[in-house]
Amino acid sequence: MVRHDSTNGNGREPSLKTSESIMEKRDSPRGSTWSARMVDSVLRRYSLSGARWHYEDGLMLKAVAEAAEAKGNPNYHRFVLDWVDRLVTPKGSIRTYRLKEYNLDQIYPGRLFFPAYRQTGEERYREAIGLLREQLRRQPRTASGGFWHKQIYPNQMWLDGVYMAEPFFAEYASAFNEPADFEDVAHQIVLMEKQTRDPQTGLLYHAWDESRQQRWANPDTGCSPQFWGRGMGWFAMAVVDVMDYFPQEHTQRDVLKAILHRTAQALIRVQDDATGLWYQVLDRGGNPGNYLESSASAMFVYAFAKGVRKKLLADDYLPHARRAFRGLLENRIKMDSGGFLTLEGTCGVAGLGGKPYRDGSYEYYVGEETVVNDPKGVGSFILAALEMEAAGTSTSNPE
Repeated sequence: MVRHDSTNGNGREPSLKTSESIMEKRDSPRGSTWSARMVDSVLRRYSLSGARWHYEDGLMLKAVAEAAEAKGNPNYHRFVLDWVDRLVTPKGSIRTYRLKEYNLDQIYPGRLFFPAYRQTGEERYREAIGLLREQLRRQPRTASGGFWHKQIYPNQMWLDGVYMAEPFFAEYASAFNEPADFEDVAHQIVLMEKQTRDPQTGLLYHAWDESRQQRWANPDTGCSPQFWGRGMGWFAMAVVDVMDYFPQEHTQRDVLKAILHRTAQALIRVQDDATGLWYQVLDRGGNPGNYLESSASAMFVYAFAKGVRKKLLADDYLPHARRAFRGLLENRIKMDSGGFLTLEGTCGVAGLGGKPYRDGSYEYYVGEETVVNDPKGVGSFILAALEMEAAGTSTSNPE
């Protein structure tokens, strides 16, 4: 683990412990959990009239759906189903979705269709699920069989895409009895780790260009140059989530467990000692401009705690999750007098290529703006809180 002092992308000290301490606040309503309080905050802020088919909204709504299951809260269930209803037409098409973009990001919100179909039995949800599965059948692939991240990013695999596609793909295989799909799911994860894992640190580079044609790609390995926190967060969450659906006897279970273990081992070596959080660029905490990033930290809490709960990781990882969750509460969460939460310090976006060109440099990653209540951070926080509550080790309660 590391301890560094750093500045943010504007050269100022990061906003750690500058707001009223969440751990000391006592004037909010009693009897709620961190996950429920954040879901209630989402429902207060998010208007269904602005519902959109986008992975950011999908992650946040998936977290609300998980909270609905954990809490048995009918208001949460209704909110998620109302969101789905606004996007799925009576004939099962998806508003604003375009299959021929072959964009893995567009797969992720489809995870919400499975419970909608189970709860209602409406065939339109089954049709919508099938539409997204059809995209994966047609998705362009690298020569080694990996899904392109998008049609506009030829021969490229990104860590983000593993989370966007593989949990949906694995749940489809389980729900509709397509066992051969599990081999493909495992192949995507194994290939991504093989190509992006750094042998010295064990960390994963953000992306890989099999063709070595991109300006950001290392000419020898094809990898992008930095270890981006949320990129590894997407990957770690993907591995624990697909294991919900893999048959116990499947030959690739142990392979995927080993990948999760290697990933977790690499991450604890770069966890900040003082706060328990992780940096935007994971291995460069002492460098100017780097900062402790909320969404990645929440994703690692979720992956570690769920990994322990599901017996995919040893119990030793739970204290690391507990420290990081406390770090989020102390340094990145504000609570107003009504008990509603605000999450600070989430990187708004990070990518490679495109226009204007994103070169994958250190300066690029730390120069992207941070966003308050970004849905990627909020959704990840809810998922992390649910896992900590399930472990009975949420470090404190919001009372």
